[in-house]
Amino acid sequence: MKLKKFLALALSVTTVLSMSVLTGCSSKEDSSAKETKAETTAETGADGEETTGAKADMADIKVGFIFLHDENSTYDKNFIDAANAAKEALGLSDEQVIFKTNIPESSECYEAAADLADRGCNLVFADSFGHEQYIAQAAAEFPEVQFCHATGTTAHTAGLDNFHNAFASIYEGRYLAGVAAGMKLNEMIANGEFTEEEAKMGYVGAYTYAEVISGYTSFYLGAKSVCPTVTMDVQFTGSWYDETAEKEAANTLISRGCKLISQHADSMGAPTACETAGVPNVSYNGSTVAACPNTFIISSKVDWEPYFEYIVNCVANGEAIEADWCAGFEEGSVALSEINEKAAAEGTAEAIEEVKAKLISGEVHVFDTSTFTVDGKNIDSYMADVDTDADYTPDTEVVSDGYFHESEMRSAPYFDLRIDGITTLNEMF
Repeated sequence: MKLKKFLALALSVTTVLSMSVLTGCSSKEDSSAKETKAETTAETGADGEETTGAKADMADIKVGFIFLHDENSTYDKNFIDAANAAKEALGLSDEQVIFKTNIPESSECYEAAADLADRGCNLVFADSFGHEQYIAQAAAEFPEVQFCHATGTTAHTAGLDNFHNAFASIYEGRYLAGVAAGMKLNEMIANGEFTEEEAKMGYVGAYTYAEVISGYTSFYLGAKSVCPTVTMDVQFTGSWYDETAEKEAANTLISRGCKLISQHADSMGAPTACETAGVPNVSYNGSTVAACPNTFIISSKVDWEPYFEYIVNCVANGEAIEADWCAGFEEGSVALSEINEKAAAEGTAEAIEEVKAKLISGEVHVFDTSTFTVDGKNIDSYMADVDTDADYTPDTEVVSDGYFHESEMRSAPYFDLRIDGITTLNEMF
């Protein structure tokens, strides 16, 4: 995540924590003023380990969720669906969970978090990378409340017992989705639709973050594992959710000869552009088959229900929540949608199950350094900035045993290598 925007966020977290200690900053506004945020009531869940002594009965649990957008965003809908599933699994009532939707990556996030704490929530979760500095600020002010945050990078070094990050090894899910994409390319080549040398994919990305780089690289490597001649163009939009920009990006990629499109952006812009153009599409965060019945193949996603159940159970049992949590297929935290047999190549389901078993067993590693090059050379060493200091000083060796150990040293991705075979058409920090 070596980018200017993240640098500002990382510095802001440090500043916020320092100011909180020195001034005891508080923004406990009247809750009526905060009701201008879009809210609904729902639910949550979890299990735990090390005791904290602050045990609470499940009936006394109250959880607040902060979402960047609402159900119109595939990204946020994935979190909302998981929260509702966890609520049902844990038997929480509607009154025990508060949803705050359409909360931007600004001071409004801190205000939302402080409001949830004031309203009696003993657990607060926020779902967007840019929420992190504001969640850290709230954690410093409300030490009795547990604050959890998705895709962040600073909790393991922040020194706050009530501030936690979480992610999943989604790069493995994207790799499998890439296998499905590669098989589709092979089918189209066999059908005479284009030659092996013309097997090019397109990818719509939000920002030039390590999370996005890791995602599109793992997708590409999955496709390359079955279609060795594949190349890929990447077009960034500079937004997590911009339907117009995502549609335009997909159309640009199609006009450049891309035969299949995937994405790491949150709207239906790219999938619907593919459906209109008749170009196969691999989505993210959930099936788009209802809107794209002829072109949707498969989707990978993080299933957040196991994590939500874990953190709720930790609070209920008085157990510590891991500062930096990551899980994968075995824990049910990485998932694939059903395959759309109308669009997918024959044998896709069987191929995916075979590779998935090898990923779980360790026989296959997504970032096997023998399968890619950087500037024409294989790598045997790479120092990553896992601790995300302000100067991005490399601090951790992440290549050993023949592969890049993604999300093992920290849950949030840190793979930021630009490998051969992938062309980025622009940069968006």
